[in-house]
Amino acid sequence: MSDSTTPTRGLSERSRGIWSFTADVDLLRRLAGSGFDWLAVDAQHGPVDRTALHAIGRGLAGVRAPFVVRVPAADASWIGAALDAGADAVVVPSVTGVADAVRAASACRYPPLGERSWGPFAPLWGGPAPTPESANEVVRCLVMVETAGALADVDAIAATPGVDGLFVGPLDLALALGTTVDALLDDHAPAGPLGTVVAAARQHGILVAAFAGSPANARRLRAHGIHCLAVTTDVAVVAEGSRALLADDAS
Repeated sequence: MSDSTTPTRGLSERSRGIWSFTADVDLLRRLAGSGFDWLAVDAQHGPVDRTALHAIGRGLAGVRAPFVVRVPAADASWIGAALDAGADAVVVPSVTGVADAVRAASACRYPPLGERSWGPFAPLWGGPAPTPESANEVVRCLVMVETAGALADVDAIAATPGVDGLFVGPLDLALALGTTVDALLDDHAPAGPLGTVVAAARQHGILVAAFAGSPANARRLRAHGIHCLAVTTDVAVVAEGSRALLADDAS
């Protein structure tokens, strides 16, 4: 989100999210109510299994900020479970080309638009179930661009029906390209990796987002035209809060 723009609630073109690696529902609820536009729960690199996903969905039902789940892979059962738990969007990692994007998009929507299986969790805790039609309208499928294959196929991925956004993973993308995160973020050439991703998203009218992890990297990503950002993590918030409190109490 540019400094001069008022945040838009939810996972939108100009928004600030927080990335979480915990499965602690109480902490997730507090983070979801702390002012960020959205909260991402990490089931790829965090301790979120199917049991935890059910508890998280119940705990976050009705909170002010929508939640997103990064699933472990382009796996229909995991994508379906994340959406059944009430996630507003899924972020799909380890995509190596357009075929993975097609699988991810199909898993996100009910027939006739996709192959998602019916089974929302909300009725299990007394909540309302959406209709298939309304669920299809509001779901967001974000495909990660973090491999050389995804970058090479990015235009076809962005054109895939049912793909609602591209989500840049700078750390893995830098590793895949044999470079560093700093070099990746400093490359402002239109044909550079980030320029290519942003151009593909704009060409096909879909969202472009990224993991920043820190306000400093968020500013660098905004300079590329990426304004939907995970600007920090739960780990960083705890560390920075502790540092600030200890510094304030220093004698």
